[in-house]
Amino acid sequence: MQSQSQTPIGVVLIAPRIMCWALQELVKSTSRLALAGTASDLQEAREVLARTSADVVVADVDDAPSAALLPAFLSDLQMRLLVLTALEDLKVFDAAVLVGLHGIVRKNDSPAVLVTAIEKVHEGELWLDRGATGRIFMELARRKTAERSDPERAKIALLTQRERQAIAALVADTGSPAKVVASRLCMSEHTLRNHLTSIYSKLNLTNRLDLYAYATRHAIEQPHA
Repeated sequence: MQSQSQTPIGVVLIAPRIMCWALQELVKSTSRLALAGTASDLQEAREVLARTSADVVVADVDDAPSAALLPAFLSDLQMRLLVLTALEDLKVFDAAVLVGLHGIVRKNDSPAVLVTAIEKVHEGELWLDRGATGRIFMELARRKTAERSDPERAKIALLTQRERQAIAALVADTGSPAKVVASRLCMSEHTLRNHLTSIYSKLNLTNRLDLYAYATRHAIEQPHA
C-alpha cells in the first residue's frame, strides 16, 4: 500500500483534443502523476470535475477571452488550478491569480518544468514568474490600504466571484423568486440559497431586501466574465 507521499497526484486536463492527447502522454509517462479526467474546455470541465476526484487541474489557455473566464471558473473549484499558455503577456491572468490560480507555465518550457509545476502547486506553492508575483503583491497591498480606509470594502472583498454574480442577478430582478434567479444563473435553488447564506454572513445582512439596499449603496458589481 502506497503512503500518502507516494500516492500519484490526480490531474484533470482541460485542452483541445490534440494538446490534450500530448498532455495525457506526459502524465502517463510520469509515475508521480495519474490522469483523473479530461475536458476540451472550461464548460465541459465543470461536468467532469463534478464527478471526479483530483488534486490539480491543468488548463490550456491561449487567448485573453478564455483567461477572463478563469475567475468565475475558480469560484466553484475545490482543486488547485495551473494554466499552460503560449501567451506572451501574462497580465491577462492577474485577476485569476488574485482569486486562486496557483500557477502559470509557458508552452516553450520543457515537459519537466510542467511536471515540477504540478508537484509544487499540489504542495500548495505558487508557480509564477517574478513579474506576476510583483504585480500581485502590489495589487494586494493596494486593496489592503483601501480596506483599512473603508471597513465595508473589507467585507465586500470577502465575496467570491460567484457570490457577486448572485448579488447582481438578485438586485437586477428583485421581484423574481429564488428559483427563477437560480435558473438564470445556471445553478440549483439549493445552491443559490447556500450562496445567500454565505453572503448574509459576510455582509452582516438578514434578507434580500437588506441585500438590495446594501448592494445599491455600495455599488457591488457583477465580476466581468
